[in-house]
Amino acid sequence: MRDIIVAIFILLGSGFVLVSALGLLRMPDIYMRMHAATKAGTLGTGLMLVALAVFFGDLGGVVEASTVFIFLLLTAPVAAHVIGRAAYLSGVKLWERTQMDEFAEYCEEMKEEERGKQGARSKKQEARRKVKGRS
Repeated sequence: MRDIIVAIFILLGSGFVLVSALGLLRMPDIYMRMHAATKAGTLGTGLMLVALAVFFGDLGGVVEASTVFIFLLLTAPVAAHVIGRAAYLSGVKLWERTQMDEFAEYCEEMKEEERGKQGARSKKQEARRKVKGRS
């Protein structure tokens, strides 16, 4: 009976990993590809780790599989976010049929804020030069 449960979880996990791989091949831009890889890939890997825990059946195997799955759940979304943000800021274009770009507004606000800080810095530097020129 345990072998059947393990086989079901392995097949389900493999199916989700296959869907993730197909998503990487079929999606039109990097942002959608990351979505496919992180969502389906994480779920597929998690199901295979459940199969691993059921197969070994002892506390050590369950703890190890659970630890790996928790680590995966914590790191996969963060990694996808960082890669997506880096891709966007480096100029990777969105798919032409993308309807909304909310991050562009945020980037503009950040650029304006940075320009304001640079302006304040240059004013401070200019004031220091004037003070040095007097002495």
